[in-house]
Amino acid sequence: TNRYPPPTHDQPEEVLTMRPLLAHAILALSLPHVGAQKLAVYVLAGQSNMQGHAKVETFDYIGEDPATAPWLDEMRGPDGAPTVCDDVWISYLTNGRGGDGVATGRLTAGYGARNDPAKDGGRIGPEFTFGLEMAKAHDGPVLLIKTAWGGKSLHTDFRSPSAGPYAYHPKTLERLQQQDKDIDALQADRAARTGVYYRKMIDHVRRVLAAPGEVCSGYDPAEGYELRGFVWFQGWNDMVDRETYPDRDKPGGYDQYSECMAHFIRDVRADLEAPAMPFVIGVMGVGGAIQPGAPYSDVHGNFRAAMAAPAALDELKGNTAAVQTAPYWCEELEEISEKMNQVRHLARMLSRQHKDHANKDGEMSKEEQRAHVDAYRDELVGAEDLARLQRGSSNAAYHYLGAAKTMAGIGRAFAAAALAMQR
Repeated sequence: TNRYPPPTHDQPEEVLTMRPLLAHAILALSLPHVGAQKLAVYVLAGQSNMQGHAKVETFDYIGEDPATAPWLDEMRGPDGAPTVCDDVWISYLTNGRGGDGVATGRLTAGYGARNDPAKDGGRIGPEFTFGLEMAKAHDGPVLLIKTAWGGKSLHTDFRSPSAGPYAYHPKTLERLQQQDKDIDALQADRAARTGVYYRKMIDHVRRVLAAPGEVCSGYDPAEGYELRGFVWFQGWNDMVDRETYPDRDKPGGYDQYSECMAHFIRDVRADLEAPAMPFVIGVMGVGGAIQPGAPYSDVHGNFRAAMAAPAALDELKGNTAAVQTAPYWCEELEEISEKMNQVRHLARMLSRQHKDHANKDGEMSKEEQRAHVDAYRDELVGAEDLARLQRGSSNAAYHYLGAAKTMAGIGRAFAAAALAMQR
């Protein structure tokens, strides 16, 4: 199912260099008829940031930066509407307010987070620019199979079979016992939830691959398909989980994540019968570059290292890549967003009649409070920066500010890593 097994490194360098050229030559000679191509299949999975919370309305901001403006030319057509890919299709399993559902069609914007899984949500995740890059890299059809749900962990929800049952950390277990919790009931509940979303993910991929033509009109059964890559973008729920990782601010505090991630990679490849399938780990990059001494800098640093660690294992080297997403974080938008958080904080303090703020005696009317907050906002943020924030962001920091510029960069980076491993 995969044409790209890892090279054996005991071969001479010239053999390793020649191998891709020979492979392409043999493939060209073996094609049954001109234009025939196997369907290239990529699986994308994870939690809310794989869903994607960047609204289409934030596309314009991409064009304001000369470095990213060319992306916008690919993301939009001549009429200004989001590009609809001719040769890239998607099958997307996700959750909405009414539960799980599947959306299919030609790839375009709108396959991000959705309130109704069957309806265009007006948002993108990494899949949009990932698919655009794959369209340029392939002469034939491409199929993206995306499975993503908000608020899901690797340690429980996506826990794969070879990782074994979830085990409470000794510190957490001791605390629960001191609180007189019913440990047996807690463990039974955990066991029932363990691996549920891993199984949903695998089942959906298998269902789609059992009949690719139902999703992709460009599929030729005579040529078949190839699983060319898997992209994993998750992490927030694990990073903030003090119960599973009570030593998260200490070296090795997230070792369990690394172990689960390595098991996950092995199990995905085994369950999809693609032992050498390129695997991309999207490393959590919320907050951008880590500033020493900043709040939670140790937590973020430890977690990023733990996410990337499996790519360095001897058994996974060569066909597993850790892609840092922090470089695509938009510091300009973050700075303005933080100022707006201060404005919102002031509004809360006034409404609560906090002793350190102007309405401590409760005599300010709602209109006066509003005027006070507006004046503070105008002084702290200013109209120009506020307009910039509204153009560029559409969600909270843990969703990369809902910035299409950030999601577009991340999707492109994932595609580049997957293609590099294929080559």
